[in-house]
Parts: sequence; structure tokens; C-alpha cells
Amino acid sequence: MNIAKLLERTAKTYPDLPALAHGAEITANYRQFADEAAKLAQNLRNRAGLEVGDRVALIMKNHPEYWKALFAVWHAGLVAVPVNAKLHISEFEYILENSDSRLAFATAELADQLAPLTRSIAGLEQVLSIHDDEYEAMKSGDPLPLQDAEPDDLAWLFYTSGTTGKPKGAMISHRNLQTAVLSYFADITSLEPGDAVIHAAPQTHGSGLYGLPLVAKAGIQVTPLSGGFDPAETLDLIAHYPNSCFFFAPTMVHRLIGSPAFASADTSNLKLIVYGGGPMYEADIRHAIDAVGPKFAQIYGQGEAPMTITGLSTSLIRDETHPRRSDILASVGTERTDVEVDIFDEDDNPLPIGEVGEIVVRGDVVMQGYWKNPEATAETLRGGWLHTGDMGCLDEDGFLTLKDRSKDMIISGGTNIYPREIEEVLLTHSGVAEISVVGRLHPDWGEEVVAFVVPEEKTAPSTDELDRFCLSHMARFKRPKEYFFLPELPKNNYGKVLKTELREKLNV
Repeated sequence: MNIAKLLERTAKTYPDLPALAHGAEITANYRQFADEAAKLAQNLRNRAGLEVGDRVALIMKNHPEYWKALFAVWHAGLVAVPVNAKLHISEFEYILENSDSRLAFATAELADQLAPLTRSIAGLEQVLSIHDDEYEAMKSGDPLPLQDAEPDDLAWLFYTSGTTGKPKGAMISHRNLQTAVLSYFADITSLEPGDAVIHAAPQTHGSGLYGLPLVAKAGIQVTPLSGGFDPAETLDLIAHYPNSCFFFAPTMVHRLIGSPAFASADTSNLKLIVYGGGPMYEADIRHAIDAVGPKFAQIYGQGEAPMTITGLSTSLIRDETHPRRSDILASVGTERTDVEVDIFDEDDNPLPIGEVGEIVVRGDVVMQGYWKNPEATAETLRGGWLHTGDMGCLDEDGFLTLKDRSKDMIISGGTNIYPREIEEVLLTHSGVAEISVVGRLHPDWGEEVVAFVVPEEKTAPSTDELDRFCLSHMARFKRPKEYFFLPELPKNNYGKVLKTELREKLNV
């Protein structure tokens, strides 16, 4: 089934409900959304000459037209290639060339940057700005009937934001996306017509995927006028839209409730913040719950298994009576309805409950493989399991706790040390706003633990104070041997801390 059926079905049932919004302004109802997407699809096939299976890149800052372009691509039987708008031009060039994209939709300022690539990339025929008259013209004419798609046909080619080497294109099928949508309803929360998702995070990543369940249930896709995350603007939009929902990186949650505008804001319209894309420390989620109530759910997934490996539902986060509440809040939840999750050792043998190893997953949400990269596909999907590269352990109740990426684990004197354990402790110190722990080469021990700290106030806590705090909460060998104080931690465009850059500061 073509994933674009979600829009066609909803437009028939709820044609007059608002579908797309720019700030507080409704820009399309579901009838208009579906009609323009179908007409754009017709012009992609007949005017632009694209054929079933061709790739179309979406290199766009957050904008309501993103949704029309995305569903037009699927409606026409084409493959969407979502690209982070904050990448460097050389990265755009690599992805466009590697994906063999024939056409790219772009917001105006990006279209100007990308236009010269039609001369250097043989297969790229057109860069189309969503602000140009030609784009508007392509939303007119006769609508194209929804094109058939087999479940395993490619729908979404997502390039991973790897910290080493070139990004790899995860091949996501219509079945994968449909499974992710159904799994959301099964495990995370219910949605009602008129619920609003406010896209303060990039639509080309998790926030955009989170938008699919909203299309299925006739929700409103709201794009902030800023196109991104501004805490004050976000709080204004919450006050405007009843039943506001979000997909946030954990750092965005921290920034929202720490904003000067938060104290006087009306957050009664807030329905749910789904957080993911990085670890949410126990101290942070407790603080967030105290600030807005238990209006949170967590998802742990990857581009290779979109939105769907484990989840921590609103009901679990709300349950203050659970005897293991602290452990639950520090976890990333339990395996989702549609997948199996296990922990393997380095030889791909299952590990007992409580032991730390690599997190592996299998199910209908897992990608088909990496685009034009059979070696990486064979390595990552060996034995029929997606090898996530993340380290973690399962407890006796089925809750998964992330430790670190396998490459982030510190081995000191032959002992494995997991930075997240140390970060969890230090984050409970009143003087620590953010923390990241990495390993530094040591001539005798192999590696030693060091910490990068963003202080809560202008005056940072002393290293002696932090050292005493660590020694009162963890084994001596785990405590950082040195502390570095920074005004902020380096992060990628999705809010993940770039530990590679921190290691570079140490000349590791």
C-alpha cells in the first residue's frame, strides 16, 4: 500500500478540517492539501518526466509546502530523499549524486545554492524552489490517481548523520513507514482529529516522521514562522493550538522549560512532547514533569528503524507508584509491539538479562538495507538483525537502558566504563546544566575519563566539589580525572552532542 493513502483517506473523511498551518495561520484544509499534492504528482510525472521509483530530494527548511511536496512524491510513485537543510553544500552534492536524485525541491535560499549542481551532477535535472511561479503552476491541472505501490517498494531514502565516513542512505519502504505509524498508535499515544503537531524540529527528520500519524488522524501540521525552534515562539503556538504535540530532542525540552518566557506561559493546551534522538537523563525528565506535568513519551529508534525500537509511553511516565520508577525514567522503555529487541555480545550471541552489549532489533520497521552499499548492509543486517551500534542492557521487566554508542565506551585498565552512567550522576548536581563524558588516551591505563561541563550559573562549581560529588555516588575508577567548562556543548542539527568534536579538543 502506498503510504500516501494516509492523506487520500483522511481528505475524504475530514475534507474541511485544517491540515497545514504557518504560525497561527491555517494555509490548507485536508481537501486542499490532498488536491494540490495530487496535481503536483501529475506534473512530476508528466511535466518533469519522472518515472516510478525515481528519487526526489527535499532540501527544505521547515515550511508548510514541505508536506505537499512530500506527499506528491509518494502519490506519484516516487521516492523521497529528505535532506537536512543545515548541511554544507558539499554534503548536499554528495547526497544528491549518491541517491541519483533527478529533481530537488528547495526553499528559496537553498535553491540558489543548489542550482549550480544541475551542471555538476549528471542525473540532477532540476532544482525547484517552492517559492517560484513554476512550483505554483505545478500545483494546477488534473490530479494524478494515487499510484499503486508494493509494500517493499522504496518510499524514503534517509541519509544517516554518521560522525565518521560518508552518510549512508537507509532504504525505508512503504511497509516500514506504515509499520512505524501503526506502532505509534499501539505503544505511544492516541490522536484525535484537530490535534496539532508543531514542527520546531526538522521536518526532514524525526519531527516529519511524527507528522505521519497526525495525517492519519486528521491533525494539523504547524510550521513556526521562524522555521525552527524558538522557545518563546513555541510557547505562543502552544497557547494558540489546543492539543499541541511535539517531537523534541532532549536538549529542546531543557531549553523550553529553561526559557525566560516559560514562567509566564500558558501551557494548558500542551498534549504531548515525544522526545528522542538522544538520551534524556533521569534528572531532566523529572524536572520537565514537574514543570508541565506527565505529558511526555519517549521513543528510541534510528533512521534504519524509524521511530520504532523501544518506547516509554505516557502511562508509564505518569505512574508515580511504580516501585522501579527511577529505573524506568532512566530507561528508553520496552520493545515496541512490532519488533523484537535483544542484546548481543561481540560474536552475536544473546547476552543474559542485565549484561551490557550491542542492541539489536528485527521486525517489519527495519530498513531494507543501505542504498548502493551492499558491504555496509551485510554488516549491519547480519543474521537478520539490525545491529544498532548502541550499547545497552535489558532488565527482568523488559526495560532497555542505553549505555552508549559502542565507539563511546571507555576502556580504562581493561574495565568498561559507560559515560552515560557518569553523566546521569553529574547532572543531578545543582551546578551542572549539561554534561558530556569522553575518554582520553592514557599511557598506562589505555583511556581515562574526562568531563565537559556546561555550568548552571556563570560561576562554575569547582573541580574539587564535582570530584567529591562523584566519589559519593560512584566507584572511584569511574570519576572524571579532569573537568573542562564550556558555555555550550557542540551539537549536530538534531541536538545530539558531538563527542567527536569534544575528543578533538583533547587531541585524541
